[in-house]
Amino acid sequence: MSERHALTRGIRRWLVFFIVCLVLSGITAFPLVTELRWGEELLRSTPVPEHLPGLMEWITRVREGLDTIDRDQPFMLYGTDWLAFAHLVIAVAFYGPYRDPVRNIWVIEFGMIACAGIIPLALICGPIRGIPFWWSVIDMAFGVFGVIPLLIVRRMIKRLEVLEQAAASAPPVPAAA
Repeated sequence: MSERHALTRGIRRWLVFFIVCLVLSGITAFPLVTELRWGEELLRSTPVPEHLPGLMEWITRVREGLDTIDRDQPFMLYGTDWLAFAHLVIAVAFYGPYRDPVRNIWVIEFGMIACAGIIPLALICGPIRGIPFWWSVIDMAFGVFGVIPLLIVRRMIKRLEVLEQAAASAPPVPAAA
């Protein structure tokens, strides 16, 4: 297998992983109220309430808030539907680098900028919205961990670009007679 083929295959594997993570993150925003109810019930059946009471209080507070919104103002949950949709649309954008990594490296760089943008968003909006700092740290982790596969993919694309440029500038190989 050629180095070019191996790089392309590695790039595609990382992109599939990243796309799957974006899609899963997106689709889990649709049934948020139900998921939070299930999550709270699950946590209550574990030692979490005893060992991490702050986490349990926060989960209960968020669940109660979502229950109230779902009951009294369900249209507010439309915002999480748009959040889910945004994740799905962004995931589709990564098909471009899957098809042609060198030409579409800008999508990878866009994703890296988006991952970096999570940090100031969490640090600024978290306190404004009354989000506990430790929860903002969890949110920031999505940016930190999300950028890792993108950094790997970008480095691989840069290597692929060098190989493609070298192949394009190499003299043609004469056909064997």
